[in-house]
Amino acid sequence: MKKLDDLEIIASVKRGNVTDFSLLMDRYGNKAYSMIMRMLKNNMDAEEVLQDSFIKAYQNLGSFKGDAKFSTWFYRIVYNTTISRLSVKKRKIEGSMLTMDEDIEIAAVGMDTENLRGEQAEMVEKLIELLPANYAAVVNLFYMEDMSCEQIAAVMNTSVQNIKVLLHRSRSALKKLIKENDLEDELR
Repeated sequence: MKKLDDLEIIASVKRGNVTDFSLLMDRYGNKAYSMIMRMLKNNMDAEEVLQDSFIKAYQNLGSFKGDAKFSTWFYRIVYNTTISRLSVKKRKIEGSMLTMDEDIEIAAVGMDTENLRGEQAEMVEKLIELLPANYAAVVNLFYMEDMSCEQIAAVMNTSVQNIKVLLHRSRSALKKLIKENDLEDELR
């Protein structure tokens, strides 16, 4: 059976085959949930936000023009819904992120968790969970979802320059966490 691309699925849903929307849910659910969890750090809240995001995407599918990829459009909904949840809870993000020297390369740490050995991938994911929500979102979208800075800027509704700054600060924060937890050797 031919694997349908996102635009074909969307066209089918718009024609009235509403059950085809589940194909999009299956395709993007796990990655979106992972992004939400890194931001909210709460399983129940993450599941609610994911469901809310899918509902919003379904209800607004008519406004999807196809100018950008569906994934970019959907992740923007996910991001905005997650940020709304954070602001409703008035969650304070603690800790200041200090800029460090670039002596520990995050790339060497292997941010592509699919290529890391099990324990290393788990360590990196736990470190990402310690980051503030916006840092975790940028790291997740850039390294896990393989999005460009331009795509992330569209998702987070900000400038490309701001994304680059956030990405730099996120890397610095991860480096600091790696150093503080004496994990440099384990993640090489």
